[in-house]
Amino acid sequence: MDKAVSRKVISATAEHIDTYRTPDERSSDGRIIRDSVPRSSQAGWETPANRRNIIEILNESSEGRLPHLIPIRYGRMAASPFAFYRGAAAIMAADLAETPTSGIRVQACGDAHLMNFGGFATPERNVIFDINDLDETLPAPFEWDLKRLAASVAIAGQHLELPSSDTARIAVDLVREYRERMHDYASMRVLDVWYDRIDLQKYQDRTGDPEIVEAARKRFAQRIETERQKTIPDHLYPKLVSEEGEHPRIKDEPPLMFHPAGEFAPGLASGYSEAIASYRQSLPEHVRSLFDRFHFVDLAMKVVGVGSVGTMCGVGLFMASDNDPLFLQVKEARASVLEPYAGKSLHANHGERVVAGQRIMQSASDVFLGWTRGKNGRDFYIRQLRDMKLSVVIEDLDTGALRQYARMCAHALARAHARSGDAATMVGYMGSGQTFDDAIGEFAMEYRAQNRLDYRAFIQSIREGRIQAAREQ
Repeated sequence: MDKAVSRKVISATAEHIDTYRTPDERSSDGRIIRDSVPRSSQAGWETPANRRNIIEILNESSEGRLPHLIPIRYGRMAASPFAFYRGAAAIMAADLAETPTSGIRVQACGDAHLMNFGGFATPERNVIFDINDLDETLPAPFEWDLKRLAASVAIAGQHLELPSSDTARIAVDLVREYRERMHDYASMRVLDVWYDRIDLQKYQDRTGDPEIVEAARKRFAQRIETERQKTIPDHLYPKLVSEEGEHPRIKDEPPLMFHPAGEFAPGLASGYSEAIASYRQSLPEHVRSLFDRFHFVDLAMKVVGVGSVGTMCGVGLFMASDNDPLFLQVKEARASVLEPYAGKSLHANHGERVVAGQRIMQSASDVFLGWTRGKNGRDFYIRQLRDMKLSVVIEDLDTGALRQYARMCAHALARAHARSGDAATMVGYMGSGQTFDDAIGEFAMEYRAQNRLDYRAFIQSIREGRIQAAREQ
């Protein structure tokens, strides 16, 4: 794309801050981009001749992880092509960098697949639907997130053994929902976009099947009530904590829950006081007052997810009194998989990068969201553990339910992108017809074939002993 045009359309530049331009002018910028990057050029996927070896990329992404947990990571990825896709964000980031790029940048998720969306509680105790994993967040072209989300739908349909024709329609419908929601946001006041949220207790879909929407609403209500019960201290505390001995202690359940020692826990001797003090300073003043009511009791490592396995993730136990616990999830923040292709983060601490990205993209973030750096030099971000978190079970979905869920994810992604990017410019580029929808849908279906080939190569590497994978009991 012409550099002069690129400078005009990239969001969050000084030009946009200092010079007022009407929505029609910005939409016109988006239409101009089509001349150099046609919407049809976003279609399809052809393996580049110089494509990097995927095993090399995976091994690079494992550098710096806890060595004894890497086989668990690979074991989880080996479960299915869909599980492999979840753990292979670094591979797709490299592939997306080879595709045509509009140059319209937003605060991107970086790993926008179906399982990284879900429900969680706001500080006001409402339950909203949003992106809930932003470990890879970084400013990047908006279509990268959309392509990863659409491809995840295509791969999920394959995982569920749905007809390819149905899956292709769902992928296109997802893109249409994103585009139409972006049209809505382009016509809204800026503050109305910022305040918009998807409330699960009032969820509506204007074009979805009414029966499916109503069934979804009932499932949400049931799940919300179940999660309310799970998150109360009387449920969570005895599940995670043992009171045998002088002080409460998080239960060891190796290899998935364990207390770190030696080189992996240089802050243990001081009770992680420096890291906790640094985390406290990252909190807003009024939250510091709340946090100061709690004192640190214990910290244990906890293996979570697929892509995060092997990084230093843990659970911290803090107590205000004998029956007043606070569980904080501590997650290591490494450089985003997008960084080699979209540019380095402006934040010196990757934990701060993740927190800043969450606050930009999510309609509400956890009250205890903050960041720190450990004595081992690793960056971390911190939030409450399991605050009414709701995740979809992919295996429970049929064609109608997958379509409905995909539309919800597209809505959430459009809302997140509209908060940081220029919705009018994106709308100008995408247009009002199906050209863009069909292009991304075609990419999704062809990329799922690439993912299956990569998965087979991955499994072959395990069989040949080039990668060690562990099965969990």
